[in-house]
Amino acid sequence: MAVRSDGSRVDRPRRTPDGRPLLRVALGLLTAAVVALPFTAAWQYDALRHAVAEQAAPPVSGDGGPGPGADAKAAPAGNAPVVLAYHDVGPDDRSRYTVTPEHLDAQLRALRDAGYRTLTTREFTDFLRTGRAPGPRTVHLTFDDGTHGLWTHADPVLARYGMKAAAYLITGQVGTHRPYYLSWPEVERMARSGRWDFQAHTHLSHERAAVDAAGHERSVFTNRLWLADEGRVETSDEYRRRVAADLDRSVRDLVRHDLPRPRLFAYPFSERLDESNLDARDADALRSMLRERFTATLTNSAARPLPAGPRAAAAGQVQRLEVTRDTTAAGLLRELARRATVTPQDADRPLSHPAHWQTTGATGQTGPGMLTGDSRPPAGTAYASADYRPFATADWTDYRLRAAVGGLHGTSNSVGITLRAGSEHPVSLSVGHHTASLTTQDPEGTGDRRSCRLKPSATHRITVSVTPRHVRVSVDGESCATVRAGRWRAPEGAGGFSLSVRNDGPERQWPRFTSLTVG
Repeated sequence: MAVRSDGSRVDRPRRTPDGRPLLRVALGLLTAAVVALPFTAAWQYDALRHAVAEQAAPPVSGDGGPGPGADAKAAPAGNAPVVLAYHDVGPDDRSRYTVTPEHLDAQLRALRDAGYRTLTTREFTDFLRTGRAPGPRTVHLTFDDGTHGLWTHADPVLARYGMKAAAYLITGQVGTHRPYYLSWPEVERMARSGRWDFQAHTHLSHERAAVDAAGHERSVFTNRLWLADEGRVETSDEYRRRVAADLDRSVRDLVRHDLPRPRLFAYPFSERLDESNLDARDADALRSMLRERFTATLTNSAARPLPAGPRAAAAGQVQRLEVTRDTTAAGLLRELARRATVTPQDADRPLSHPAHWQTTGATGQTGPGMLTGDSRPPAGTAYASADYRPFATADWTDYRLRAAVGGLHGTSNSVGITLRAGSEHPVSLSVGHHTASLTTQDPEGTGDRRSCRLKPSATHRITVSVTPRHVRVSVDGESCATVRAGRWRAPEGAGGFSLSVRNDGPERQWPRFTSLTVG
């Protein structure tokens, strides 16, 4: 302690053992810590991005509820594979797109017990390319987005059942927003397991943005964007360059991590092109870009049924069956049964199987009751229709329908049969009290119409013969009309049938189908 000349004390600064002031040392350490903080955070973030998380133990088998029971035995053995679309897997129940590990376990157990085999992407694309069935009861498991739950929760369940799956990666998100997305080391471990392969889901185009001045947001992949700074929508050239660059970057990212070049592409959000702001030329350009890079594309929503098969292969797009949090194991098997391919001989007497019909329009009714007169369409309705097993019959090319109809009255009502339903080239038959007409349709909106006069009657017997080259109609045993196929491949004109009834008159007299056989 020092003493001033006036006798007061002066406190000396405290010092370290080597003589340096403690305050100065503390300030230096604080400065070093502040300077190092960003580097430390960056190191921790980089470590997290490249981390491989510990996997969760698979759930106790059976926790997902009762087994499939009779549903497993009843599932038909369709030859074409069904593609299942999953998203995330985990205990979080805040999103309907997150399937719990227990439900995934129950679903895969149900598939195994029903005799289903999972396909690799190579096996699935070989089927699309060759048309050779990979065997009865096959599924292709797909998981969109590349979420972390695929490694931590889904992979152990796949391992339990010896099954395979494909993950569709948003490559620009891999290693980001951890732990929501997978890291590349986790992707690489999944690939080495032999259970997973990896396909394309864009680089950074899995998001929504404004597509007009009002700020309406849609998928940036299937829409031209609103450029707010310039007060305009992207030009066609700008849109095409942006999407092409994104697709190429996605492919490069996968190949750069020693993964095979992707064969399939899944549309973000499964948004349909007919609901986007792309004009016909831009939509065709997008399809062309995808065809140049991939064997086929996948979507959960299509304008027409596109189950895996010749029709889907010709269209270059396959429709998937989406699995959500609410999907039960038994419910999954029922949906697979609805999509299992059938032959015309399997159809037998379609009107006696209400569950095989899918009504169209907003009638609120199910089954063929409105077509047979067993139930009446709602008040104010002038038209009712239903499709017969639209997924199971998508690739029909040769079949014959025999129908009997009644209740026909003047020109105010009629019955309809659409052949090659859901194809790009359907043929529509309309039969009334004293006339019948056969009309072809095509994507360009052009077609052909053939008509014939009938002996006036409230009842008629109809026979329709469908082959890849023609549709022939006879009514009451007399030849009525024939239309021939255009210059398109047979798969583009394949399809089953739908029925309809029309009533425009004030008498509210509905016609009806009294019998229907298929062979």
